[in-house]
Amino acid sequence: MAAATMVSSAGGLLAMLNESHPQLKFHALSNLISFVDQFWPEISTSVPIIESLYEDEEFGQHQRQIAALLVSKVFYYLGELNDSLSYALGAGPLFDVSEDSDYVHTLLAKAIDEYASLRSKAAESGDEVAKVDPRLEAIVERMLDKCIIDGKYQQAMGIAIECRRLDKLEEAIRRSDNVHASLAYSTHVSHSFVYRREYRQEVLRLLIKLYQKLPSPDYLSTAQCLMFLDEPEGVANILEKLLHSENKEDALLAFQVAFDLVENEQQAFLLNVRDRLSAPKSLPSESVQLGSRNPASAPNENSTAPEDAQMTDGSSAVTTNVLEADPKEVMYAERLTKIKGILSGETSIQLTLQFLYSHNKSDLLILKTIKQSVEMRNSVCHSATIYANAIMHAGTTVDTFLRDNLDWLSRATNWAKFSATAGLGVIHRGHLQQGRSLMAPYLPQGGAGGGGSPYSEGGALYALGLIHANHGEGIKQFLRDSLRSTNVEVIQHGACLGLGLAALGTAEEEIYDDIKSVLYLDSAVAGEAAGISMGLLMAGTATEKASEMLAYAHETQHEKIIRGLALGIALTVYGREEEADTLIEQMTRDQDPILRYGGMYALALAYRGTANNKAIRQLLHFAVSDVSDDVRRTAVLALGFVLYSEPEQTPRIVSLLSESYNPHVRYGAALAVGISCAGTGLSEAISLLEPLTSDVVDFVRQGALIAMAMVMVQINEASDSRVGTFRRQLEKIILDKHEDTISKMGAILASGILDAGGRNVTIRLLSKTKHDKFTAIVGLAVFSQFWYWYPLIYFVSLSFSPTAFIGLNYDLKVPRFEFLSHAKPSLFEYPKPTTVPTTTSAVKLPTAVLSTSAKAKARAKKEAEQKAIAEKSSGAESSAAPNTGKGKSSSEKDGEAMQVDSPSEKKAESEPSFEILTNPARVVPAQEKFIKFLEDSRYVPVKLAPSGFVLLRDLRPNEPEVLSLTDAPASMASPAGGSTAGQQSSSSAMAVDDEPQPPQPFEYTS
Repeated sequence: MAAATMVSSAGGLLAMLNESHPQLKFHALSNLISFVDQFWPEISTSVPIIESLYEDEEFGQHQRQIAALLVSKVFYYLGELNDSLSYALGAGPLFDVSEDSDYVHTLLAKAIDEYASLRSKAAESGDEVAKVDPRLEAIVERMLDKCIIDGKYQQAMGIAIECRRLDKLEEAIRRSDNVHASLAYSTHVSHSFVYRREYRQEVLRLLIKLYQKLPSPDYLSTAQCLMFLDEPEGVANILEKLLHSENKEDALLAFQVAFDLVENEQQAFLLNVRDRLSAPKSLPSESVQLGSRNPASAPNENSTAPEDAQMTDGSSAVTTNVLEADPKEVMYAERLTKIKGILSGETSIQLTLQFLYSHNKSDLLILKTIKQSVEMRNSVCHSATIYANAIMHAGTTVDTFLRDNLDWLSRATNWAKFSATAGLGVIHRGHLQQGRSLMAPYLPQGGAGGGGSPYSEGGALYALGLIHANHGEGIKQFLRDSLRSTNVEVIQHGACLGLGLAALGTAEEEIYDDIKSVLYLDSAVAGEAAGISMGLLMAGTATEKASEMLAYAHETQHEKIIRGLALGIALTVYGREEEADTLIEQMTRDQDPILRYGGMYALALAYRGTANNKAIRQLLHFAVSDVSDDVRRTAVLALGFVLYSEPEQTPRIVSLLSESYNPHVRYGAALAVGISCAGTGLSEAISLLEPLTSDVVDFVRQGALIAMAMVMVQINEASDSRVGTFRRQLEKIILDKHEDTISKMGAILASGILDAGGRNVTIRLLSKTKHDKFTAIVGLAVFSQFWYWYPLIYFVSLSFSPTAFIGLNYDLKVPRFEFLSHAKPSLFEYPKPTTVPTTTSAVKLPTAVLSTSAKAKARAKKEAEQKAIAEKSSGAESSAAPNTGKGKSSSEKDGEAMQVDSPSEKKAESEPSFEILTNPARVVPAQEKFIKFLEDSRYVPVKLAPSGFVLLRDLRPNEPEVLSLTDAPASMASPAGGSTAGQQSSSSAMAVDDEPQPPQPFEYTS
């Protein structure tokens, strides 16, 4: 061996290959194999000879395989991977998949890619028996088996999914050490990396089969998969099984499954599930039960049902009594009512409404500043202020600003009046019970006179749609009647938008016909709304209605109608991926740029969140090659929708486009980043948008400001200092007299989005189970059309999701309990309230303070003073001035004095490293990873989730429960905040209770 190390050339061995004796050739080959890494350049000159040895039938099989391996390695070094792979296949077992070398890793990757592409081509052409080289298949199988034996299950699952080997996927999952985790991983892979919809559904069907075979079935995940496959029957069966169980925990699990499904916002699917749940036992099944009972004991109570009188055998009377008597059915009926409430969305909407109302922290001073700085003559900024107010108070039901500025508001005319009225719909979003009565003063009145302005009537109908967005059961009929009974195009416009929102994705034929008749009137204003509305109604159904809409778009002369239809057609193919390709092809090749523009939206929505390479390539192609600026801008913007499942990618992909010479492309790049990175606070996204906020073109600045606000929503200065800089920049732009209107409008809207929903909502396009949030995506798609029609700005409110942890008990009430946020409180606190620079205290607009909270505050203050005095007299070290008992600003559980920090001590020396939150609590996305449940807590979550609706098991059911009254604004400062004292949320008021809330972080201004 020592001599072997001294070899300086492979020449001698290569010469041996020309010898006639097979032994010598074999000797040369075996030695060359060991030197190939060193001497491949030299060996490469003799490749033809070695190839001929491999092809020589006379030469022994083992020898031929060595020759193949040698050639394969040489080709590998020459960079000819295809040739290298084909010779490696010829080397049979000598190609060792377990060898840890670059050569083997590269060729295995190549083999898997090759095999996967052959399998997928075969699947696409419908050819069941794929033409795959059996040797290639053998290598892939060896690789898979090796992964499974080595315990690299995730690798095996990934390869199996990529190679379409569902048999191997099943084997890897079954043999893995943690089947639950493996199933979850496979689900994640199928959503993130499987680009063809049909194949993804096959994978999910297999996963459902495996989920159902688990010893303890994972109903939460199974239901999510079934929703993806659009199989309401399966979900209804699961829920029914759980609801019938005598175990209370199963019922809690059923509620949790329902809440998780509601988060994906597929209204039509949820109603389908709800209608499939069987009613408590009906007649025939009851009489079966009777057989086992003693019939004599049954008819002794008189039944009140009128039908019973007509029955001679009294069976119905008996049935009623069994129903009364059978506790199981009573229990099922009660649970059924609850779950129907959840599935219809009403329960979660109601709870969200209470949360947003009680935790509202919007800063009216910001609006006041905007209002004062906006010139009255400037109707664009006047309207923008109204939009900003609506977004800032979305879902909080707090319309203080509007009430306080009625005379200012009344200066709005025409469409501005339409928008001002519609804004009430955003503020009261989800107020399903009182929605109609709230809007009553503005709604079209019956009778010939009509009375109100058509603009505010149209706006009110649009507002009703916003209030009932995706939950329009109760309002659809009223909106249809309003649409039919008017021929004023402004009212038709509002009614169409309202109806589209209320019936989102339900595809109801009658409503479609009503809207179509408005479209065929060929009025530009009503037709535009009708086009969008048809799309909203048919969203995701991919029906032949799209071609009907396309045909009309070619007939009409009105640009507005074509634009409405272009967006409407795009909405119909929502989520259909390759099914939509023919329609997309048709639209993107159209001569009318407006329809090509619709084609960009169709690409965006069909491939939403898939990060599909083909879709990205197509969009990039149009972004740089189309002749129309509108199409280019939209193509770049559409990338945001395709990529929101991988937000880190977007800034990288659009970074060059954001430096384009074409301002439309730069604008598109800004919004693409805003849409896909919304609510993430992603550093790269902020860095990309920063230069654009001071672009030379006004509309690019507008887009960048709005996008920046979308990215920064719910991020505070402690997490990223650039948030503070951005807020100051907005203020500067708004106050600057010389700033042009368009970018000023952007700054006003951005201020609204930054503090959206009383600073308690973020923009989320993916639910926690990584499914798309249907309403949110549709909402942002229509919102991005505000370029042409400002009232569509309100659609952004559909994408808001509350950043709340709301724990619920069996009765779906909110019990009071504490849990931990294991991070510094300042990282996630609300932004500091702004102060008026001239005066000392922040003068906020006056608002009604509940007498109870005023009394509680006074009482707390008095107690604190007494305690401070007592401590001082007893010689205890009092760390506070005598008048202000200084609360421990740490969140210790002992809940002692809960007062305001004294001004002399701005902050306690060291900030605590955690804080205790009380259910329901605001938990922002970045905070979720720090949420922990306390060990000795009375309540345990059914599933570990850091936010959203979480059902709780009560470990001490016999003790009385304390409920958090979320519907009264006593638990926090009154909605609009009083003076400065009012801003320090009234946790001091809570000090009189047994279990005080931890103090909210605040800044005290003397």
